Amino acid sequence: MIRSLWTAASGMEAQQLQIDVISNNLANVNTTGFKKSKVNFQDLLYQSLSYPGAASSSQSQLPTGFQVGLGTRPVAVHKLFGQGDFQLTRNELDLAIEGQGFFKIVLPTGETAYTRDGAFKLNSQGEIVTSEGYKLEPGITIPQDATAISIGADGTVSVMRPGQTGFTEVGRITLTRFPNPPGLFSIGRNAFIPTDSSGDPVEGTPGDQGLGTIAQGFLEMSNVNIVEEMVSMIVAQRAYEVNSKAIQASDDMLQMANNLKR
Repeated sequence: MIRSLWTAASGMEAQQLQIDVISNNLANVNTTGFKKSKVNFQDLLYQSLSYPGAASSSQSQLPTGFQVGLGTRPVAVHKLFGQGDFQLTRNELDLAIEGQGFFKIVLPTGETAYTRDGAFKLNSQGEIVTSEGYKLEPGITIPQDATAISIGADGTVSVMRPGQTGFTEVGRITLTRFPNPPGLFSIGRNAFIPTDSSGDPVEGTPGDQGLGTIAQGFLEMSNVNIVEEMVSMIVAQRAYEVNSKAIQASDDMLQMANNLKR
């Protein structure tokens, strides 16, 4: 009887985490380049009262075992790096990655980070930076007298200057991919840092080595599907409710046992 109480309680705790993750996904439905998360669960240890294949007599074996599960637990919350929808902005510094890859940026600490958020800006020195002011790596500076900026699918950055009849190249944006993107560590602000699990970064020209291409004037939106998240929320809520019912049933049975009289 007590076993069922703890088993159902583990189910309620698991569904609480599920709701936490779903809530974060929904909260970031309009976050540029956001990648939704998913919770993975696994069953806990089993209390084995008999084992499959154990001898039931001198000439026979048990076809199945007698095991009672002890609940569930979350084992991972991982990012799903599927492509998000594109939004047309026509902003010269809004960039979307079509395919695999991340933009490489430099944090104030000097540490390298990676992002799918292509909503870039210019700082006071004309350098291309993120909305947080983190510089794009390799650094690209746009001349202050530039009248137009063109960024090609291969990352070539060119500008038009007064008195010129054509564009002049001022730099090239590179992309970086990882063998295992879900192994990246999210530090917030749409940025990730590599870990041993993500593998070594592979940097290259957009369109080469399995890297995606760059689309100027577009932003990649969140890959959160609101309908899927709402369905998952309903399932989690009902699972939480049914586990609470199991606890109530166990409590009622304990109450009956306590009320037994000789």
